[in-house]
Amino acid sequence: MTSHQEQTLAPAAHHVSTRDLTRAAWASSLGSALEYYDFALYSLASAIIFSPLFFPGSNPATGLILSFGTYFLGFAVRPLGGIIFGRLGDRLGRKFVLLATVLLMGGASTLIGVLPTYNGSRGDWYDGGVGLLAPILLVFLRLMQGLGAGAEMAGASILMTEYAPVRRRGFIAALPFLGVQLGTVAAALVYFLLLNTNQSVMITDTWLWRVPFLASVLILGVAIYIRLRLKESPTFAQLEPHEQITEKPLRTLVKRSGKTVLVGIGLRMAENGGSSIYQALAVAYVSSAAIGIKGPIGALSLVFAAAVGAAVVPLAGWLTDRYGRVRVYRGFAIFQLAAAFPVWYALSFGDTVLTIVVVSLGLGVGTWGMFGSQSALMCELFGSRQRYLGVSVAREGSAVIAGGIAPMVGAWLMSLVVTAEGGSAVPHAGTGAWLPIAGYLSLLTVITIIATFFTPETAGRSLEDPRDAVEVENGR
Repeated sequence: MTSHQEQTLAPAAHHVSTRDLTRAAWASSLGSALEYYDFALYSLASAIIFSPLFFPGSNPATGLILSFGTYFLGFAVRPLGGIIFGRLGDRLGRKFVLLATVLLMGGASTLIGVLPTYNGSRGDWYDGGVGLLAPILLVFLRLMQGLGAGAEMAGASILMTEYAPVRRRGFIAALPFLGVQLGTVAAALVYFLLLNTNQSVMITDTWLWRVPFLASVLILGVAIYIRLRLKESPTFAQLEPHEQITEKPLRTLVKRSGKTVLVGIGLRMAENGGSSIYQALAVAYVSSAAIGIKGPIGALSLVFAAAVGAAVVPLAGWLTDRYGRVRVYRGFAIFQLAAAFPVWYALSFGDTVLTIVVVSLGLGVGTWGMFGSQSALMCELFGSRQRYLGVSVAREGSAVIAGGIAPMVGAWLMSLVVTAEGGSAVPHAGTGAWLPIAGYLSLLTVITIIATFFTPETAGRSLEDPRDAVEVENGR
């Protein structure tokens, strides 16, 4: 780095104290933990619980598709949440929005734990089920989750990126993503314990399925406490006095940053799609009649994958500081592409240990390696005026196209490859369903690899520059 660049970049640190940096890391991490606790919780519930609870009249394959359909709706509304809260984040500050989003997400998740079901469950405090009202209420709360999540992760990554010293920005910006591992482990462990001690939770004749959702309130309380004590990000504090905030943000974003948004969406196709495919679809696949792994192995495999991811995420962030954001991101994407077919072929064997190992590799190394490389990169792509809105729209646009629809498409692909039983097709995935799912994951990953070749290197750029990295590269 040249001395001129160092002079340009030095103000980004803003003399942030260690205490402020630590508090920001905890505030960001706990919000991320809550979001991905909800994410993993809902994906696991969609795969193994919600179908008989809320769609009991359907055959297993259709029920699974409907269950993943509600999962998709939470992603479909996330861009709207990203636009609403992204505009507020650029206008009112990062702290305000991070409080609002965590309240919306945590409140919705907790309320899912008190929802009545279609037919009712033994031990519930209400008499019987409520029929069609049950899935309607589930969809409404899922939409509220999606609105809150639409700007939560963007806000967490922006906050830490804007707090971090320039030379360690990739590593420090990745730290809040450790909350992802914490949330995933918490959700998977809760389901593992419930399913391991009481198999009847699988057939919805107990109230225990509610416990993981009600537990959201614990993370919510701690996150709110820490975020109330948080200082505003240094970059936003510098931006506000200069009145650099755009008056018509969405129109300006489309006009000036359209290419940057498309690049951001492309970068996340493999990471966001891969995360959903492994966390939701793999669980449903190995639990299907054709594969036949009994017990909560899907949940347990997520625990091991998250443990691997907890080491990979900060390592990936550190590598981006040392070797560049784009090069490291592309490397993890290539790993996911190379692993896609071997991992899904291995899942078709129905071996417990092998399932845990390959999910840990595919999700823990490939997908979450991109995740750890992503935080600083996505923030640095956008200029100071519309960073929150730009990152939110790019992140959540990909969440709809890749993350939200992936399990639903995968469940449909599974239903096309059925197990022949007694000369007739039954609605369960056949062992050969691994092939189209691996192909789908590979397609998403190829899109991301191509996108990296249109992504400028952003390591070390000034966060106070109002221009996008693409504009800087093109000399504008």
